[in-house]
Amino acid sequence: MSLVKIDFNRKIVNPVDIIAKLEKYNTGLTCDLVLISNKICERGVYQHVTSELVAEIAASMAANHPDYISVSFYNLLFANTIISGLNLGCLGQDQANVREIWVERSLSLPPFVTYEVYNTITKHAKELEAKIVPERDDYYDYIGLKILERSYLLKINGRVVESPQHMLMRVAIGIHKDDIDSVIQTYQMMSEGWFTHASPTLFNAGTPNSQLSSCIMICMVNNSIGRTYDILKECAVVSKSAGGIGVSLHNVGSTGGTNATSSRIIPMLREEQRALDLSYALWVPDLFMERVQSNGSWSLANCWGEDFVKLYEQYEAEPRLTKEMHVLEIGPYQRNE
Repeated sequence: MSLVKIDFNRKIVNPVDIIAKLEKYNTGLTCDLVLISNKICERGVYQHVTSELVAEIAASMAANHPDYISVSFYNLLFANTIISGLNLGCLGQDQANVREIWVERSLSLPPFVTYEVYNTITKHAKELEAKIVPERDDYYDYIGLKILERSYLLKINGRVVESPQHMLMRVAIGIHKDDIDSVIQTYQMMSEGWFTHASPTLFNAGTPNSQLSSCIMICMVNNSIGRTYDILKECAVVSKSAGGIGVSLHNVGSTGGTNATSSRIIPMLREEQRALDLSYALWVPDLFMERVQSNGSWSLANCWGEDFVKLYEQYEAEPRLTKEMHVLEIGPYQRNE
């Protein structure tokens, strides 16, 4: 059986070799190296076992003991499979080659990083590379690195081409550009775990996709069918860039409003009810909460904002309301009897 190493070279191995290799990284841990070796050899029917497969097999045994995915044990098995393609020192040594790969990919493919970020990297390559601390990749456990590999780290043809530390530096450069002091400060704080940016920023900072916001609020301006589908388009664009979406429908008229024959927002939401991660919210006026505090009643009408408060209290004083009910019988404030 042969082991395919990260550099794609093959080495003939046997179970004893595998155990000896893993033993070096089992200090202070309680992993059953013989069991891992046996599981690897069971896969040997394929003749060639990759380093990634060794890591996957070890991680699959985490139900037996958490040491199998501990940072120190996992670091050798998997972290070495991540190629630091965005290596700032390499950029300084072979700028033409990196420029072709990262910026001038082809006419049909967008660049991985913007020209502005690329120029900042090449201009300050030695200084920035000296600030990167590769050992801090050890702070991530197996699950964290797998999440980074799957969604956050840049890839070329499906192959990861930046390490977690280089990702953090890319984000810092994407935000601060030529302000190198701020770049280094931001990188250091993220690298040391003081804070992290939200997913859209980690995904997109430094790349041609400049969408870094986590949440985008979209307002339905009117009741027209055209505007309804404009909203759907805007939601799709935001979702593509990893932004969260909130859609305000308070401008849409209520069911049974003046001269209205449509059920208004109910048909609009019907398809969305199939979404498993849809979160609903109501914009509740202060006046309503005041009624809750005073254990009062609430009258139903069709208006919003300051005009709502003024008209609501005016209508209450006039005999023109069609229905009145106790405030605690409405929505989440319903009383359990």
